Amino acid sequence: MHAEPPARVRTATLWAALVTGVFSMLLLGDGLALNLLLVAIPATLGAYFAAQAAGRRPRRWSWAWGGGGLALLIVPALRDADWPSFLAVVAALAAGSLALHGGRTWTGMLFGPIGLYTSLLTGPAWGWRGLRERFGGARGNVGPVLRALAVAAVLLLVFGALFAGADAAFADLLGGLMPDASVAGTPWHAVLFVIGVVGALAAAHTAAAPVQWDRVEVPPGRARGRVEWALPLIVLAALFAVFNAVQLAVLFGGYDAVLEKTGQTYAEYARQGFWQLLVVTLLTLLVIGLALRWAPRDDARDWTLVRAVLGTLCVLALVVVASAVRRMYMYVEAYGLTRLRISVVGVELWLGLVLVLIMAAGIWGARWLPRAVLAGAAVGVLAFGLVSPDGAIAERNVQRYEETGKFDLDYVRGLSADAVPALDGLQEPVRSCALERIARDLKQEKEPWYATSWGEARARGILDDRPLSPEADWNVCMRLRTELPYR
Repeated sequence: MHAEPPARVRTATLWAALVTGVFSMLLLGDGLALNLLLVAIPATLGAYFAAQAAGRRPRRWSWAWGGGGLALLIVPALRDADWPSFLAVVAALAAGSLALHGGRTWTGMLFGPIGLYTSLLTGPAWGWRGLRERFGGARGNVGPVLRALAVAAVLLLVFGALFAGADAAFADLLGGLMPDASVAGTPWHAVLFVIGVVGALAAAHTAAAPVQWDRVEVPPGRARGRVEWALPLIVLAALFAVFNAVQLAVLFGGYDAVLEKTGQTYAEYARQGFWQLLVVTLLTLLVIGLALRWAPRDDARDWTLVRAVLGTLCVLALVVVASAVRRMYMYVEAYGLTRLRISVVGVELWLGLVLVLIMAAGIWGARWLPRAVLAGAAVGVLAFGLVSPDGAIAERNVQRYEETGKFDLDYVRGLSADAVPALDGLQEPVRSCALERIARDLKQEKEPWYATSWGEARARGILDDRPLSPEADWNVCMRLRTELPYR
């Protein structure tokens, strides 16, 4: 489990850490968009150089995790909404940790990030030792390098200012490319520089000497007898079968069947059961995990029994997943789409994917299952960000308004700039009232190019081409907020 001592830090790794710190200082102070990906690239190269120096050759899954982590950082560059970007950044950190550690087992993949956090302390010390070695261990030898960097900075500042004063076009170009370096922001820029360098060295140290959590052996649970193990699961499967039969008869039987058997509307019926079915799915996965730990395993007949019972339970659980998704669809049809509703449907679909993977593992073996489950989660987060959830929410609510005349104006006003293309299709004055808050926020927040998402830039272009109607004033919007039904 213990990490091997890392190899001597390469010069390329030190340069990569320096570039990461400079990029962090210059780019991350204005928000997160494309700049996060730009900062991650030199940090990734530094980790690659460190792994090479340690004799670690990246394997297919390391490339997949690393590429997936960088791909996830595209989401903040595309979407203005904070919540899918936050999920993407968290998933990118997890994927990056897996790329650095190369875990295969559940233990290695779940506990691997611990080594990354401990490297926040050991990584900078490792980098400093390497820097001292390159200058003969004497502090005085670092002075010429620092003086050279200072002279280079002064030359860039002086001649850059002169060129900017000589040509207005060059001044505009320089102003658009260079971030704000005001004196007031200097302490914050210094903090960002330190964070960038420390983070890059921590990643490189982890790549050079990862903690081998895969070597930790988890003792298997005590095998149970066939009857003791199978009887509770068979009873549970029978309960699933009865419930699913009712679902097929009632839920998919149409609106009249729901009214006749329950006395409820479609929306009431859907809202009543979705959350319970989501919990059922989670508990089913827990039951399957515990059942595998205590499964009988004396001979081939035991494994046949395990596959048959758990496979049946997985199939029945998939029907429960379909029922839960169907219920949420009914609820959205009645009341519109929201961030919470689209999020929980995404989680339910991923849980269904996990059930399918468990069934496949029962046929072809489970060695690949931990990687597949976490890869499915990462792909799901990436797809969630790429489809623009705020845009999908706005589009569905606009469609519902056109079909029924019902529109939750208060809710769509709180969406991000990603919703502007869909809301732009509304008729006035509803359009201007829906976009007023977003337009005001866009006017107040003018970030540089590297901190501006594509969704925000696209929204600005739409609002510039078709400004808000001056007739949609505060009184008109307040009247619409009270008059428009949303249920």
